[in-house]
Amino acid sequence: MSDPPDALERLDAEIIACRACPRLVEWREHVAATKRRSFAHDDYWGRPVPGFGDPHAPILILGLAPAAHGANRTGRVFTGDRSGDFLVASLYRTGLANQPTSDRADDGLELIGCRMAAAVRCAPPGNAPTPAEQAACRPFAAREIALTEPRVIVCLGGLAWTTALRILDSAGYDVPRPRPAFGHGARAQVGDILLLGCYHPSQQNTFTGRLTPDMIDAVMAAAKAEAEAGTRG
Repeated sequence: MSDPPDALERLDAEIIACRACPRLVEWREHVAATKRRSFAHDDYWGRPVPGFGDPHAPILILGLAPAAHGANRTGRVFTGDRSGDFLVASLYRTGLANQPTSDRADDGLELIGCRMAAAVRCAPPGNAPTPAEQAACRPFAAREIALTEPRVIVCLGGLAWTTALRILDSAGYDVPRPRPAFGHGARAQVGDILLLGCYHPSQQNTFTGRLTPDMIDAVMAAAKAEAEAGTRG
């Protein structure tokens, strides 16, 4: 069996080179070429974004997709945008990151016992990947889950929750029927993997108070506790 870091490196290379979805390729490259005025002097990544973190981490945090001027700019998931700021600050408060900020790919951020990835690896127009684009990208997340073998998957939003359930179902896990519904704080035990639901840290949720720091901290703390309990067991 391949060593997980080597296998993940090969997976990351495949992700970065992917051009399977013409609409996403056109959009991510258009954004990278035109840029936002405030980032006019930045060299945009403009490619699919691989996962980030410990390849042996017991916690996988699964998001939706890179932000156009966030990870599509910096090349690291949940880095360089408000969603990443909100998430990583929570990871720091709950002992899952070494610093509270995620500004750029070389800023020294290290995750502790967790890994971050997106269900869709390219920035989609309007943050809305089509069902076909989701399906085309799902095998990347499936392979990442198979390689890293997390005990807990924190699903940021309904799309990530549905993606995780579909991946585990296809992999032969005993997914409850009817399928568990997404919600903030939702829990679903699927074989030896626990899914935890959390509202996505988008500005739409954080600016309106639908998702507060205390709410996301509670989910991350629960993920950490479950992962540590599994390690002790």
